[in-house]
Amino acid sequence: MLGEVLCIAPQHKKAANAIVEYIKKLADTKVIVAVSGESGSGKSAIGHEIAHLLKAQGTPAKVMHIDNYYKTSPVERTSWRKAHGLKSIGYKEYDWDAINHNLAEFRANADDVTMPCIDLLTDQEDLLKTSFKGIRYMVIEGLYSIHAEADLRIFIELTYHETKKAQLLRGKEKMNEWRLQVLEQEHQVVQSLRPKADLIVTTQFDVIKND
Repeated sequence: MLGEVLCIAPQHKKAANAIVEYIKKLADTKVIVAVSGESGSGKSAIGHEIAHLLKAQGTPAKVMHIDNYYKTSPVERTSWRKAHGLKSIGYKEYDWDAINHNLAEFRANADDVTMPCIDLLTDQEDLLKTSFKGIRYMVIEGLYSIHAEADLRIFIELTYHETKKAQLLRGKEKMNEWRLQVLEQEHQVVQSLRPKADLIVTTQFDVIKND
């Protein structure tokens, strides 16, 4: 997302380094890595650090911000959710046809690709022109990323209950009663996806296999 400020801390680097060791074991020509977690859990920071490490080893990676793929625009989302109720909040809010189309283009090494891109400073829905030619890795990050077809799925254990302070400091969204209700619903849906994960990032940012 345009305008998003990432604070990549030592714990994010610790987790990313461990995850890259697992990625190296994957032999596929094209590899999709999905990182899911609740708001404020560090999924964007870890996702970008994974991509940075892959680039450093000579294999550039693209990052897909899956939260760019909501069916509703940022300016419409709150009113849409209030009209449809809290239970409408979840991975079905994503445009999975568009997500799967872009992932298929990545697998196919497509050279002329259009992806959605939300500008957080203006809430505008922009389009990003890019190419997947010669790109081996795609890192997709967002609330419900591990619901996608990926070669390696990572789940971050930190919940919004544990990251409220970080969220307040980021100031990404105004914290009020409605926002807390949204976070609780997202919490329930994100946690329901945990069994899909191959790897778990613990609250101490250790990386373990999901047994």
